[in-house]
Amino acid sequence: MLERIFHLRENGTDPRTETLGGVTTFMTMAYIVFVNPALLSQAGMDFDAVMAATCLSAGVATWVMGLAANYPIAMAPGMGENIFFLGVVTTMGISWQVALAAVFVSGVVFFLLTFLKVRELIIDAVPASLKYAIAVGIGLFIAYMGMKNAGIVVFDVGGGVPHLGDLMSPAVLVALAGLAATTGLIARQVKGAILWGILLATLLAWGTDLIEWQGLVAAPPSLAPTFLQLDLAGLFRLEMVPVIIVFLYMAVFDAIGTLIGIGQQAGFLKDGKLPRATRALMADSSGTVLGSLLGTSTVTAFIESATGVEEGARTGLANVVTGALFFLALFFAPLARMVGGGVPSEAGAILFPMTAPALIVVGSLMARGIVRIDWSDATESLPAFLVVIGIPFTWSIADGIALGFVAYPVLKILSGRPREASWLVYVLGALFALRYTFL
Repeated sequence: MLERIFHLRENGTDPRTETLGGVTTFMTMAYIVFVNPALLSQAGMDFDAVMAATCLSAGVATWVMGLAANYPIAMAPGMGENIFFLGVVTTMGISWQVALAAVFVSGVVFFLLTFLKVRELIIDAVPASLKYAIAVGIGLFIAYMGMKNAGIVVFDVGGGVPHLGDLMSPAVLVALAGLAATTGLIARQVKGAILWGILLATLLAWGTDLIEWQGLVAAPPSLAPTFLQLDLAGLFRLEMVPVIIVFLYMAVFDAIGTLIGIGQQAGFLKDGKLPRATRALMADSSGTVLGSLLGTSTVTAFIESATGVEEGARTGLANVVTGALFFLALFFAPLARMVGGGVPSEAGAILFPMTAPALIVVGSLMARGIVRIDWSDATESLPAFLVVIGIPFTWSIADGIALGFVAYPVLKILSGRPREASWLVYVLGALFALRYTFL
């Protein structure tokens, strides 16, 4: 049955490898179960209800992606999108119910664009140099996120430039030990090296009293405070138009960037195109609609899926495992909190020293695609370079991609080679430029 549904032999994998990849992906993105409600609760939403919505939307959307598109790309509420959601509520004076409605509408439009295959055309039209750059940029973004989660890189309270953290603090030492162990296991070609690294870091954190045993089983939280609490009537205001557009913009290009990046890493791209792209994008957009109904911000493809791919996951069977673990997280919240949750630092920040090493390692592995960019042609290399540095420096996959899409057609025109860029690249470049000019 598994062979018939997921075509394991055709993809050079087996149930054990897929299970390992699915577990690894969950372990590296389990933090969202706790970080997402912690953020959205600041908008006035019920913490426990958002936690339940996060688990359910992530589990269902991940299963849809795995079963419909047969890709090991897990889904969950996106980190950039939930921060924007919080900003809309706290800075614009908009209720969280109206913000959820904006997410819902953006998800519906998102789905329609996918049904019309507009998004698939976008993926296919991305130049090869930008495809490689997106994968590298996401790799740097993952590594940077890992270093931040580990406390290796810190930001001063209230903002400021990032700088080196206290390398002798307990959390950072656990992260560094986990990084060394994971790298050593990879060098020895140990199967499941990333997952073993996470478990070793967790044992070290527990043994040094950095984390405490919090129990095993707890009753699932109630969805009632956020379920179907959308205020669609509140959208009929002019100020909500740019909010919906930005939600849509972030959803579309974060998803495209992640799918291209992981597709490049896993070898899914065929002649520069992603097979079954429409199915994957429908799974992505339907996840956003479901999440808004349950009570959470935009659900999107997670770049942490790269950890499972690096462990060998190549089919949707890995997603079935990841999705099941999200459902189980509802019942085993104390255990998931210990492994995937955060620990407070002396500076007051929340760190994730157990899962951070996996992000750093995978980021370094994804960066190897940088050699495939054509550095001899400035019209190809400069836009690619802007994407590579733009994604981690702006802390946004969408904004980093935008830099490359604006620069690519401009440089082709200035070099007298306008036909080397497709018409869709010109359209996207113009849309990005307009977005930053007027929104």
